[in-house]
Amino acid sequence: MALRHVVTEGDPVLRKHCREVTEVTERIRTLLGDMLETMREANGCGIAGPQVGVMRRLFVAEPAPGEVYYMINPVILEQEGEVEDDEGCLSVPGLIGTVKRPEKIRMRAMNLDGEEKEYEFEGFPARVMCHEYDHLEGILYTDKAVNVRAPEPEENEEEEAEDEA
Repeated sequence: MALRHVVTEGDPVLRKHCREVTEVTERIRTLLGDMLETMREANGCGIAGPQVGVMRRLFVAEPAPGEVYYMINPVILEQEGEVEDDEGCLSVPGLIGTVKRPEKIRMRAMNLDGEEKEYEFEGFPARVMCHEYDHLEGILYTDKAVNVRAPEPEENEEEEAEDEA
């Protein structure tokens, strides 16, 4: 596996609608493995094709450690409720913003074996899936966010900095 370059805001590739994957090949599986490695290296919880310059409808998400989803040609079938929370993005480094997302979603996508599966997500995992899905449509979280800002330093980070001083 290899680390991929993460495309950042301002690159027109992030604003394009992605094409469907016609066949799950070894090349697609390798790409998704590279994306997982790249996402983890950057301390992210999701990464979509356009973020590594690939205009295909696929993403990798890890909403909890070890809970990895490879989503190929995902479709959101249902959504329910609404929750507002802060988000960041590997393609928009150094900023966060408050975004409204569905509380629950039901999705269909192909897995690494090319099998169609249905998934239900709630809370943070639903937020991650919706965020990555938006990338496939050329949408960044900043398009939907209010109060886009630099994150506040965490209290424990401040304490660590004082300990190191």
